[in-house]
Amino acid sequence: MTHQLLPRTLVSPRWLWEALRPSSALSGRLRILDASWHLPKSGRDPWQEYKERHIPNAYFFDIDACSDRTSPYDHMLPKADHFAEYTGRLGVSNSSHVVVYDASDFGSHSAPRLWWMFRIFGHPQVSVLDGGLKAWLREGLSVNSGKEPRPQLAEFRAQLDAAQVMGHEEMMENTESKKFQVVDARAEGRYRGVEPEPREGIEPGHIPGSLNLPFTSFLKEGGYEKSPDEIRLLFQEKGIDLSRPRVATCGSGVTACHVALASFLCGKEDTIIYDGSWVEWYMRARPQDVVSEGRGKTV
Repeated sequence: MTHQLLPRTLVSPRWLWEALRPSSALSGRLRILDASWHLPKSGRDPWQEYKERHIPNAYFFDIDACSDRTSPYDHMLPKADHFAEYTGRLGVSNSSHVVVYDASDFGSHSAPRLWWMFRIFGHPQVSVLDGGLKAWLREGLSVNSGKEPRPQLAEFRAQLDAAQVMGHEEMMENTESKKFQVVDARAEGRYRGVEPEPREGIEPGHIPGSLNLPFTSFLKEGGYEKSPDEIRLLFQEKGIDLSRPRVATCGSGVTACHVALASFLCGKEDTIIYDGSWVEWYMRARPQDVVSEGRGKTV
């Protein structure tokens, strides 16, 4: 299955532009979703930015709205029926080929989160627009403004693959068993504990035994994804063995999905995401469970 899906894991702006044509083989099945999400304190409103400028026929997917709103942690995974209902309202069915992108300055920031969500809810026909809206605009392709016409309601059936998600208790056990390699996708300063976290009340630092590989490491200067060979070398340099099980974490489960995407491009589909990530870990941690060169956790 991996080899069949790899050619479309990433799609170029030109590929998507051609796929948008009424004569395209994907006509009628293509669904484009703007999955833009920004860190707290960024001052950016993804919904407003979508209305100002988006890829034609794209609908806005609100990662916060399609989440477990009862959780004290940010955008935790929704129940399968919630995900199915939300995506169905965006015109996505189980026969759709979904392309996700975001409008970040990085080229790709939150889109891999939605790519991962579709896959763990049983929909492998999902691609990431390589380079995001940034690359689309660089190639001079047209954009729309305002809201797209309401799509026709579709039936989407979702079933969660719970084995691809890790909870706090398993993460705690792993600090002793070390069964899984833990890969932290945050910036180095946050991982080390010397740069602030973007959320109030959360100090920086990292889970004991975790290795740091910032999500931006997977991206070229223009925001495009690096090649599988370059990605393998990155993992190797950081001491991450792709033949062993791994779990990815970040601040709140968004950029951790870059680790899953990068691993997938290398033919490894078994990266697990710690959904609560650093926010949950810190809130529930004992002082000794927070490794930091800074303040850490004292109570």
